[in-house]
This record gives sequence, structure tokens and C-alpha cells, in this order.
Amino acid sequence: MQVYLIRHTHVGIPRGICYGQTDVPVAETFEEEATITKQNLEGIEFDKVYSSPLTRAYKLACFCGYPEADFDDRLKEMYMGKWEMQKYDEIKDDALQMWYKDYMHLACTGGESYQMLYARVKSFLDDLKKKDYERVAIFAHGGTLLCAGVYADLFSEEEAFSNLTECGGIEVIDI
Repeated sequence: MQVYLIRHTHVGIPRGICYGQTDVPVAETFEEEATITKQNLEGIEFDKVYSSPLTRAYKLACFCGYPEADFDDRLKEMYMGKWEMQKYDEIKDDALQMWYKDYMHLACTGGESYQMLYARVKSFLDDLKKKDYERVAIFAHGGTLLCAGVYADLFSEEEAFSNLTECGGIEVIDI
């Protein structure tokens, strides 16, 4: 099965804000960015379309012509716990520096670790593999796409963050 993972467009909050699963607005450039994404999907037929329930992913799904996309909470971005909606450089938590040094293994304070996010995405993809689809689209988030890339052996966990798909970009995997 071929899976097209589409990352949401830029968000409408200042850079340096930790937003994770907070349902933030899209940037003013949404329509311009979304038009490019839609053009990149033209002519591709999908048997099924899924979306994270967060607005920034679902809004792109709708713009691209898929308002019927099925929501799945396992496709949400990493939950950043107590750090959500704070500026990274203003977070007063000793755990932040430890997380920076080992973000692949440590959880955010009150939030998730990469392993927890990966387990969610893996569970979704394992269930998807049981379906009789040839081509699926998933509108989601950077962290979700990283986990899917690791799952499909596009790159290793160690290489994950150097393979982050740009906003509005598409990652294709075979499962």
C-alpha cells in the first residue's frame, strides 16, 4: 500500500512557540501554501483519506478536496504537556535542557516522548496495513511524518530530524 503523508502548512503563531497538540490557527499564507500542496496531489486517486483532527491538518485536507477525511487521534502531533504554548526560551523547567539532550527518549513535562508518539503512529499504520487499500492520504504533522518515515525504513531514528518534511510537503511510504 502506498501512503501519502501530507504535512500541514505553516501556523499562525510566532516562531519559537511550543504548540504540539494545541489547535493553533494556520498562517496568513495558508491559501498560497495549500494551493501548491493541492497541485502536488493533482491526478492522484486515493482509496481512503485520513486526517489528524487538529484544524491545521484538517483545513489542508478540506482545501485539497477531502472534507470527508476520517479523523484519528493517533495522527496528532506530539503532546508537549506543560510546555504547550510557551516560548521555548522562556520555559522555566529544568527538564527542558535534559529533553534537548535526549528528546528521542525523554518525555516533555506532563507530555509525550518520541517513543509514545511513535507507538501511536505505529498503531495507526499497523491497523492501516490490514485494510484493502492501494493508496491512502494522511493529513498530519511533522512529528507524525517523522514516525511514519522511521516505520517505513525511509530513515533511522537518528536521522529523523534531518528528514523533516517541510510545511505543506508530502512524504510517500510503502507499507
